[in-house]
Amino acid sequence: MPPFISDLTAETTRLWRQFDWLPEWAVIVLVLVVFVGAGWLAHAAAFAVLRRVVRNRDVFWRGVVERARAKLRVLVIIIGIGIGVSVSPLDPGPSQQVRAVLLVAWILALGWLASGVLDMWAVVHLKKFNMAVEDNLIARKHLTQTRILQRVAKVLLIIVTVGLALMTISGFRQWGVSLLASAGVVGIIAGLALQPVLTNMLAGIQIALSQPIRIDDAVVVEGEWGNVEEITSTYVVVKLWDWRRMVLPLSYFITKPFQNWTRENARLIGTAMFYVDYEAPIDRLREAFERIVRASPLWDGDVQVMQVTDITERVMQVRCLASARSAPVAFDLRCEIREKLMAFMRDECPEALPRDRLDWDRPEPAVSAPDALARVSGTPPP
Repeated sequence: MPPFISDLTAETTRLWRQFDWLPEWAVIVLVLVVFVGAGWLAHAAAFAVLRRVVRNRDVFWRGVVERARAKLRVLVIIIGIGIGVSVSPLDPGPSQQVRAVLLVAWILALGWLASGVLDMWAVVHLKKFNMAVEDNLIARKHLTQTRILQRVAKVLLIIVTVGLALMTISGFRQWGVSLLASAGVVGIIAGLALQPVLTNMLAGIQIALSQPIRIDDAVVVEGEWGNVEEITSTYVVVKLWDWRRMVLPLSYFITKPFQNWTRENARLIGTAMFYVDYEAPIDRLREAFERIVRASPLWDGDVQVMQVTDITERVMQVRCLASARSAPVAFDLRCEIREKLMAFMRDECPEALPRDRLDWDRPEPAVSAPDALARVSGTPPP
């Protein structure tokens, strides 16, 4: 034992002998109250100074100070209890056990503090972007990156914090080492069990960097159309057009093909298909289509095209294309084109509606009985 520790122990022993008239438990409680109270006052004074220091700084530092206040108070209380237990007349055995528990609590509180700082950074960063605007591509990009990286960082932070806490306990030290090495608690079995989690975690990092999907992207997955509603550290929630939710693992968007209608920008070309008769006047239909599109507030003023794309044994296939500023608007524009162009064909151009044609040979004229007998016998009629 170092000399200064021995001297401190001896001085502490002589000090507590002056309180022999008090029960030991009362002295211990008194010491803990004194040190915890001193820590509480030091914490309050320090944060009063910090508030003045960050008053004129940006919102990030002000938010960090406010969010860290309660967490640092817990840390100070743990430190005060630890010092009080060390200098109190508590027996060495129980004192060591209490300090071991306090060390675990202190490490967990540090992880809690780091998690709060991470959350504050995410909040401040996302305040720079407005998701309410219609063209929110940049905002969705940063929202997706921030949410995924925040959740992945929290998972890693929890693993590191719990691993360090376990390493302070002699009976669980190997568990902490295994957890920090991502080998699991029980070796190969836990490693195999963690494989899907680690796969999705790595897929989340890849999605955050390459961004094949973002929050609020319009996607088609498993034959269903919807918008990306939430991206967690392990799965993606897609809100379908009829308000159902499809939950898919993150690895799905790395290993399987899917459609992303808003990958580069929110604009989209909508398609409306019509089947018309061979005698349909395409020029009149095209003029009606262009009038409908130009009059619609849903059109973005860019693409409007009508073409005959196929001819079958019964009808002609006509494809109408019109662009819109986003996928939901494009869907509404397609419905409007179908309704109004079909009404135009019904009311003003009925010859464009599909018809079925039947063709048959003319019947032969009726033959009288003498003529039929003459044809059979081969003799001229009378």
